Amino acid sequence: MIREYATINRGTAHSFKTTVGKNCLIMTYVHIGHDCRIGNSVILSNVVQLAGHVTIEDKAILSGLSAVHQFTRVGRQSFIGGMSRVSKDIPPFLKAVGNPVKLYGLNTIGLQRGGMDDAAILELKRAYRLLFRSDLNVTQAIERCQSELEQLPEVLELIRFVEGSERGVVI
Repeated sequence: MIREYATINRGTAHSFKTTVGKNCLIMTYVHIGHDCRIGNSVILSNVVQLAGHVTIEDKAILSGLSAVHQFTRVGRQSFIGGMSRVSKDIPPFLKAVGNPVKLYGLNTIGLQRGGMDDAAILELKRAYRLLFRSDLNVTQAIERCQSELEQLPEVLELIRFVEGSERGVVI
């Protein structure tokens, strides 16, 4: 559903397309810049502003008046609080808010509502603590995640997202 005064810009010569997935809610005054990729079941609340080349993965929720910098990725099932300025990648399954944006733990309620089992949520919490709340650098934290945690698909997705970030991830 696309509400009033939303703008969706077409792609440029870079990719020649802007895509919006199925079952999305794009509320009033949302701006989707050129060459953006919006996944399935994404919610963009009122006045969310996406610069060009932004990727929003499936089931992510961006609250009102948030702005996302160009070439930034927002991970699957993440939640961004209102009036946030997102200039780095937001890893999947996490909550973030602020100006500048900061991580505030796992999106536990969203994951439970989405049907994720408790074992996966527990391992994601452990991965979050190692990756973002320990004194380890990113390489050390990833090594510890790989050696100490159960290698569930969700944990591997979080690790791959962090490893593959070109802009860097929010802390």
